[in-house]
Amino acid sequence: MTDWRLAVDIGGTFTDIVLLDADSGRVVVEKTLTTPSAPLGGVRDGVTSALAKAGIEPRDITRPIVHATTLITNALIEGKTGRAALVTTTGFGDTLEIRTEHRYDMYDLQIEFPAPPIPRELVFEIDERTTATGEVRLAPGEAELDELARRMSGVEAVAVCLLNSYANADNERLVAEGLAKRLGVPVCASYEVSPQIREYPRMITTACNAATMPVIGPYLEELERWLRDSGFGASVLMMLSNGGVISAADARKVPIRLVESGPAAGALAGVWYARRLGEDRLFCFDLGGTTAKSCLIEDYRPELTNEFEVARVYRFKKGSGYPCSVPSVDLVEIGAGGGSLARIDDLGLLKVGPDSAGADPGPVSYARGGTIPATTDADLVMGLLDPAYFLGGEMPLDLEQARRAFQPLADGLETGVDEAAVGVYEVINQNMAAAARMHAVERGIDLRGVSLIAFGGAGPVHACGVAALLEAPRVIFPVNASVLSAFGTLVSPVRIDLARSMVRVLNSAVEKDRDALLDEMREEGRRVLAAAGADVENVQFRYGLDARYAGQGNEITVWVGEGDAWPVTPEETAEHFHQAYERVYGLRIPDVAVEVVTWRVAAWSDAPPFEVSALPPGAGTATPYGTRRARFRRGERSREVPVYRRTSLGAGHRFSGPALIEERETTSVVPDGWTCEVSADGSIIATREV
Repeated sequence: MTDWRLAVDIGGTFTDIVLLDADSGRVVVEKTLTTPSAPLGGVRDGVTSALAKAGIEPRDITRPIVHATTLITNALIEGKTGRAALVTTTGFGDTLEIRTEHRYDMYDLQIEFPAPPIPRELVFEIDERTTATGEVRLAPGEAELDELARRMSGVEAVAVCLLNSYANADNERLVAEGLAKRLGVPVCASYEVSPQIREYPRMITTACNAATMPVIGPYLEELERWLRDSGFGASVLMMLSNGGVISAADARKVPIRLVESGPAAGALAGVWYARRLGEDRLFCFDLGGTTAKSCLIEDYRPELTNEFEVARVYRFKKGSGYPCSVPSVDLVEIGAGGGSLARIDDLGLLKVGPDSAGADPGPVSYARGGTIPATTDADLVMGLLDPAYFLGGEMPLDLEQARRAFQPLADGLETGVDEAAVGVYEVINQNMAAAARMHAVERGIDLRGVSLIAFGGAGPVHACGVAALLEAPRVIFPVNASVLSAFGTLVSPVRIDLARSMVRVLNSAVEKDRDALLDEMREEGRRVLAAAGADVENVQFRYGLDARYAGQGNEITVWVGEGDAWPVTPEETAEHFHQAYERVYGLRIPDVAVEVVTWRVAAWSDAPPFEVSALPPGAGTATPYGTRRARFRRGERSREVPVYRRTSLGAGHRFSGPALIEERETTSVVPDGWTCEVSADGSIIATREV
């Protein structure tokens, strides 16, 4: 008997497939070009090919299929969302346009914000009123709902976000249920999506959710139909931005929770490797075809954030996107990947990204119609990639076409094609290192001395260059690094993070209201996890709160412990807050009352354990299978560099840079000054010489 598990990750350029036999530890991977206009095409091709490689049939997959995707992120960034409407309280129809009135750059006279996901002409107001204390003063009538439904004819989804619904959702529930019955389209309400205080974050989160429901719903229906017709005996679980998975049915209702599902899966894979390698601090570096993502693992867990900003106008400027109130792994993401396009800006400087060639047409070397050189083209011109061995030779690259595409760029820079390619390589590395430093500084983190784990199709190509800039001592190249995010979905727990706003001063009098709220949240957590196939008897809970000193306008999130009930007394809860506040601001204010704004519950059930196959031993120095002319930096000549096949390396093998380690889906680049050793699980550990 075998225990085969299947994972899928749709990226901006490639769709990754991982098959794992948990009994034997055998892993089979596949990588196909993403088909943006019809995502199921790439998934179907990849899964079919992976099954053939493994020699199994669809019926052999009996455990839930775990799926990560960039569909939601890309839809919001590109504005390719559904035709959605928004219903809000009379007088609040301009909230999406007004935002918070915060200027992310106070000196920019032409400041830009992304257009709201729901245009003003599809925002409708309704007479209703719920007070901040939850008292319903005015409820909408049936005639108003009839008229509202008539005016909304032709919409594909509806968002309902009424004033103060976080305190009492009766009116919002009435409107949402009434419109769903009358229109027959998906309807989401803020009390389900983001039942938290503050109008704009709650409204933009609900609006983004509604706008993407017509994107994810039809795709999941098509996917499940194909799986059923093909004979798969498993359901589908969707990866969330917080590093957990839920059922496809629940994901359809809250697609905004999937906005960072792929990168979150990569972070969970990083956690898995951190535990295996004993690295309590590990910097995850994920460079794919379209974007680069990174996050820090500390104490064997990724940091979570309760607000994630998507569709930024400027990638480094917080406040220039949609601030969605969804739990997410705390990532930094920049528009740089294998498909990032190179250009010369108005000042004559070399720039790379954020525009990307994506999967269609892809980089010039794909020979699919691209004309502007991309990062992958630069890697190819430098000799870091073998044009005849891309995807194991199944997708050969056109080196001459890439060189010709670089000529105009080289002419503009008054240099040669080879130097221009190295320039693109170095600009990409500098951009990613700068973004990582900025993210770390914002959170008071020092990345120096933290090992880096590289994954994604282009991650191993650039990892040592980025690590040197970050002063990282080691780079870990895991097995199947190119599809590690898909692998991460297999080690992700079934998990949901819930939040409810209930403003209370922290004292013993709050315990009754708090416990009633927690009962509701635990029940919802059990329901969501049960729908995803988890054993409700083994569900675990972790508790937290967003709190501030009374009179302040911003909160900090504090986690206080785990258990079947709130685990600490009000006095102990207050002390947790004082300590957290002091860590952030350097002081505490003990004579001011602590005010809780939002209560949080994380509910999860651990993923089934498994092991991967160990490598056969290989002692001493590894033997390269050949050499290739390559260069690593500006000003140096190309030279013959040893090339190793990763499949020929055994546990214990050692070698020094410069070296190129090839596998079907990626190439690990090790420059001068690094030494490598292969670990028992097949990971290559590169150590920088001081």
